[in-house]
Parts: sequence; C-alpha cells; structure tokens
Amino acid sequence: MEETKENVHRSETQSTERIAKDLSKRDELLLTPDEQRIKDAFQDHDWNEIKTADSWVIFKVMAEFVEGFDKLAKIGPCVSIFGSARTKPDNPYYKMTEEIAAKLVRHGYGVITGGGPGIMEAGNKGAFEQGGKSVGLNIQLPFEQHSNIYIDPDKNINFDFFFVRKVMFVKYAQGFVVMPGGMGTLDELFEAITLIQTRKIARFPIVLVGRQYWQGLIDWITNVMLGEQHNINEEDMKLISIVDTPTEAVRVIDEFYNKYLLKPNF
Repeated sequence: MEETKENVHRSETQSTERIAKDLSKRDELLLTPDEQRIKDAFQDHDWNEIKTADSWVIFKVMAEFVEGFDKLAKIGPCVSIFGSARTKPDNPYYKMTEEIAAKLVRHGYGVITGGGPGIMEAGNKGAFEQGGKSVGLNIQLPFEQHSNIYIDPDKNINFDFFFVRKVMFVKYAQGFVVMPGGMGTLDELFEAITLIQTRKIARFPIVLVGRQYWQGLIDWITNVMLGEQHNINEEDMKLISIVDTPTEAVRVIDEFYNKYLLKPNF
C-alpha cells in the first residue's frame, strides 16, 4: 500500500515537473528576441559553452579585420561621408551629398560610406558618376541597411560587427564629412572626434554639413559641456567645422591639406 502511494506521489511529481518544463518552453517561445537576449544575459553558462561561443566570435572578428585591411590598404586618400540611411533622393541633403562626393573625386579623393541607402547611397553615387573610388562598408542589420548599386565591386565589404566597421571608417580616411543623420551618424561622428581628441589618430578635418541641423548640438557642447561643466577643452571645438554648401565642405578639407603642402595623388 505504501509502495503504491509512493509510486503515485512520484508520478504526480514527474507530471508537475513536465508541466513546469512545458510552460517554461512555451514562455520562451513567446519571448521577443530582445527579451530572450536579456534573459540569456542572466543565465549561467559553463566554461565549454563560453569557450566555444567566444572562439567562433574571435575568428569572425579576425576575418572581418583581415578582409577590411586587405581590400582597403591601397585605396589612396579618401574621405568618409556619414549620414542617415533614411534620407530620400528628393531630399536636399541627398543632392548635396552627391555634389560633395563628386567634388571630392574631382579634387583627387576617394569616398567611403556605410554602403547603404540614403546619404550613403548619395555619397557613393557622386563618386561613382565621376569615375572615382567608391567604397561601401555595409553592416548587416534587421532593417534599413542594404548595399547600394554605386559601390565599386572590389570595395564592397559586409560587416557583422559595428566596431570593426568603425575601425575601417577611421583607419582609411583622411577626412570626415558628416551629413544630417540619426544615432548611428552621431556614433560615427563622436568616434572620430574622440580618437582625434585623444591623439589616437591624426588631426583630420571633420566637417558638419547643414548649420540648421547641427547648430543646436554644437551650442549645447559649447555652453554646457565646455562652458558650464568644463568636460572638454576649448581647443576641442576647433576640431569641427560647420558649413552649409558642398563647395565650403570640400574647401575645408582642401585648405587643411594645403597647410601641409599635401595633395591627394591617385
């Protein structure tokens, strides 16, 4: 009799555990990808799991660096153009970006963009139509991003990791033109400023195009970051130029290199 009760109890316990597991699996299936990532971050992983997963990531990162270095090592003087993927072809900033890229090519520079639509497409288009070097550093994203058709086939590189891509933007550029954009554009802008400010790279020119778009940010940096809190030096503000026209944008870059008697040479 007692054995029968024990068997019943064991059966009930096993049944309860199965139900709990089934409910847990169901709840996991209902999680969004972001919720699943958050949940995974709080789970313990054994050393073999960690070592296996991280090893593959390391090899993937190395492969992206190798491909980037290999394809970009001999592209010559280039200017990286940053800006929004959402800018449409009928937007005035799209047209301005085309013109800036075209002028840069005529002045001897190649153009590097993020390889996607919007401002990136405009930059590649302007360089492509002038017969200049047109580089696209594309990033795999769940939305917005796809390679545009104006990138040189041998200079179209796809990345999974933002930090590898940003290294390529900075390592192979002799200047930066920043068009209106969103969070990604701000990330790229401040990456360049920080590396110059901390002297990790040379003092290359940074040009913000569109005074109406950028002036509020610059005023806040000047008045609050510099004036009130003293978190940067006054010299840091000289790293940035703000212009309103393609001609002014290219002139800033030309005048910077004229001081050193340097000319781009393909």
